[in-house]
Amino acid sequence: MGSETAAGNTRLLSDRRHSCLLLIDLQARLLAAMPAAERAAVERNTGRLIEAARLLAVPVETTLQYPQGLGPFTEPLQARLLEGDGCTEKTAFSCCGATELVDRLAGSDVIVCGSETHICVLQTTLELLEAGERVFVVEDAVCSRDPRLKANGIERLRAAGAIITNHESVLFEWVRDAADPQFKAISRLVR
Repeated sequence: MGSETAAGNTRLLSDRRHSCLLLIDLQARLLAAMPAAERAAVERNTGRLIEAARLLAVPVETTLQYPQGLGPFTEPLQARLLEGDGCTEKTAFSCCGATELVDRLAGSDVIVCGSETHICVLQTTLELLEAGERVFVVEDAVCSRDPRLKANGIERLRAAGAIITNHESVLFEWVRDAADPQFKAISRLVR
């Protein structure tokens, strides 16, 4: 049957052949303001998605919000990023203020990780949805300083049509089958 629905002919599963991993503002100074457990989970789960993207040839795009003030990526994520990954510096809260980034995301299943859920992640996702893109927000790889604000952001995104998911679902949707040559490597990421 595949991943098409009868009603809207819309794919509901992410597909690595059409995906792009978007990391929004996962910067050291910004993440330092997050609850410690949430920050650790976001770094771990985003790191797993980056590693899987490497194994499966999924492009990785990153943004830095006002890097002069908020600094670089956190060290655990910086260690996983490559020089060839797209990196866009921005001052607008939505990543869609950077047209060259929007052009690179066009037509992709945009897999979103980042901070903060109720600000930059929310504004970016809503604008991508308005532009007709399919957006998957990885709930266990986004964060806000206040859990209530994160919950509100997720609620708004779900209501607007974003697909709310988790990092393990994305990993196994990208692989799809235990016969995939990368299945063992992907399954090791979640152990």
